[in-house]
Amino acid sequence: MPVATANAPELDRNVIAACQRGDREAFRLLFEKYKDRVYSTALFFSGNEATARDVSQEVFLKLFTRIGQFRGDANFSTWLYRMVANACVDQARKVRRLVPLEPEMDISGHVVRKPQERNAQRNEVSDAVRGALDKLKPSLRIPLLLRYVEGMSYHEIGEALGCTSGTVASRLNRGHKILAKKLGHLRGAVELGV
Repeated sequence: MPVATANAPELDRNVIAACQRGDREAFRLLFEKYKDRVYSTALFFSGNEATARDVSQEVFLKLFTRIGQFRGDANFSTWLYRMVANACVDQARKVRRLVPLEPEMDISGHVVRKPQERNAQRNEVSDAVRGALDKLKPSLRIPLLLRYVEGMSYHEIGEALGCTSGTVASRLNRGHKILAKKLGHLRGAVELGV
């Protein structure tokens, strides 16, 4: 059975090895350690709490069944983020096929507004940024997410996405350029602290 190598931190190596032997308590420890990071990554990517919960559940179910495939060639967190990225992309594909034609309504027929839409100018900026990010191809959006939300290095992102650091740099650069072009009209609002 594969066992994690010295690339993973000592605690993770021991816990992962126990998980690979079928120790459910060890899996619970792994879940507790990574659940918030997986959820926050999925939430940032999807912008929807229910979707983030679904993606997180899917990731941990896959992790439970595939932990034996972890060989320790990369850090465990990098391997896990690859699973999260793939689940987010799969979920985005599903959502694209099921885009609602009408805005969400409550029982009384009123349009449901997200809490962030209540603060007009700040939310206009936030919504514009979220909208611009959502329109990026997953191949550009995921590296931005991993870099700026999760704080991963180019090398770690490359390992998580199965590409080189140079490819990561190129994707980040293209993502930055597209966002700058789409969000240039907000420059004054951002500088004013909106």
